[in-house]
Amino acid sequence: MSMSKSYVFLLILLLAATGGFNAALADHDEHGEGRHHRERHRGDHSGEGGKSCLTPVSNPVYAESCGECHFAYQPELLPSGSWEKILAGLEDHFGETVELDSAAKKDISGYLAANGAERSSAKRAVKIMKSLGGNTPLRITEIPCIKDAHHDISPDVLKRESIGSLSNCSACHTTAQSGIYNDDNVTIPK
Repeated sequence: MSMSKSYVFLLILLLAATGGFNAALADHDEHGEGRHHRERHRGDHSGEGGKSCLTPVSNPVYAESCGECHFAYQPELLPSGSWEKILAGLEDHFGETVELDSAAKKDISGYLAANGAERSSAKRAVKIMKSLGGNTPLRITEIPCIKDAHHDISPDVLKRESIGSLSNCSACHTTAQSGIYNDDNVTIPK
């Protein structure tokens, strides 16, 4: 066997042993779609450094109680300290009074505390925590990285009846309920 053939054989053997050969072959599926395309369109959005989407709301008490009036935000959009402040101020919840019985409040509180941004490995939650610098805002729209991501949207656009305000995530982020906030799924309504 010649020296160059030996190197090629050794390289193939090394790649096969480490899984690199399979990964190289598996980068495209039978439909010609690459791995990144599939990751972007399947539900888990796993990748290096954490998942890229937030976990959809899974607590029915929270979804029903909070989702009755507005989009039921994923707990990962705020740190648990922010959720705690919000729940402590339900008598003046952004100009409204929210009444929850003690069992519902306890259930929601436990859910939000266990799933706040600081407990998530999702890329967006990690970015949120870094941008907060220890602050505990009451509004998702006060988070620096959220404000930065929307800085180029005109206030007039946000005031459209179909949107209302920046807090209405699902008006433009068509997959917000699934926890996917990437630019591929944004449609700004008229």
